[in-house]
Order: sequence, then structure tokens, then C-alpha cells
Amino acid sequence: MLIDLTHLIQDDMPVYPGDNRTEFRQTRHLSKDHYTNHQLSVNMHAGTHIDGPMHLLDTDKRLSDFPLDTFIGAGCVLDVTGEAVIDYKAEYEEAIPEHVIVLFHTGYSRRFGQEEYFTDYPVLTEKLAELLVRKQVKMVGLDTPSPDKYPFHVHKLLFRSGILIAENLTNLGRLPASASFEVIALPLHIGADSSVARVVARVL
Repeated sequence: MLIDLTHLIQDDMPVYPGDNRTEFRQTRHLSKDHYTNHQLSVNMHAGTHIDGPMHLLDTDKRLSDFPLDTFIGAGCVLDVTGEAVIDYKAEYEEAIPEHVIVLFHTGYSRRFGQEEYFTDYPVLTEKLAELLVRKQVKMVGLDTPSPDKYPFHVHKLLFRSGILIAENLTNLGRLPASASFEVIALPLHIGADSSVARVVARVL
């Protein structure tokens, strides 16, 4: 079974405050142009996307420099709904295997498109981020716009260990906690700090 964890890209879709708006329009019509075409102008942090280290660190490593297997791996979902601050718990020592893609289900994606989505979202603590580093996870994914807020210490802590961050996921509540699943989170093949992405889970 495949579960789509990606928000649909649409014209004027919600973007982080201060980022350029998304423009998506049909530029050619079959009836008059004899073919159909669409054009998209999007910043790399709009909708479901993957952050790479260049986003906040002084590095030349772009998302396209990461090997493909970075973006595919065994998944682990943690239900943290209702938690405004997502902190370290001793039980996570066993719940999070090494070298996996960890997804945090906060339930916050239901607010995608609302103003408070970008201001009142839950955040991870640095202590929890240190556990993720110790577990050498491949990627951290959330159904929120960010794992933290300015000055983005959690972002930087993860990036320094080569851990990527998938933001603005959706449908995490559909992932069965007891079942094994694989995450496929492929960005565009683009030499940028980050990239919009199609993220799916394949339940095994």
C-alpha cells in the first residue's frame, strides 16, 4: 500500500512568511494552441519539501550532492499529537532504530492554509535532536513547517550531522504505527539548498 505524504502543489499555495508566492498556471490550451502546457514558479521551501544543510549552514554541499539512498529508507513514525514541545523520552531510545527516516505525526497538517500554521506549530527540543543525531537517522520529517523556530538551533544541529529535514508533510495519521513501512522522499535533481519533493510511504 502506498500513502501519499505530499501536499498538492497549487497556484498561490501557502508559503512561509516572507517567501515568494507560488505561481502555477496553464500557459497553453489544446483548443487554440493545439497542445496543453503548464508553468510553475515556486521557491524550494513551498509545500512539501526537503531542507538541505546549505539552507542554514555555510557549506557548498547542495541537495543534488547527496546520494540517492539518502532519500529512501525504512520509516519510523512517532505519534506526538497534542504536544506543543516535542521532547526527548526514554522510550524513544528503543522506538527509534538507527539509520531510519523518522516522521513526527503532530496532526498539525490539518491547519495547512491557515495563518497560524506558520506561527503556532509544535517544535522539537535540542535534547531530542541530539538523540536523532546519535541514532544517525537519514532524515527527519514533520507535518509542520519546521522542527524549530528562530534562531533554528535544531535545524543546524541536524544539518551538521548530515541529517535532512522534510517539512510540510501530510497524512501521517494514516501510517500504521505497528506496521513496517519504507519512506521514499525524492527531491528534484537540482543544485539548490533545498527542494520541493514528492514524499510517499510504502507499507510493507
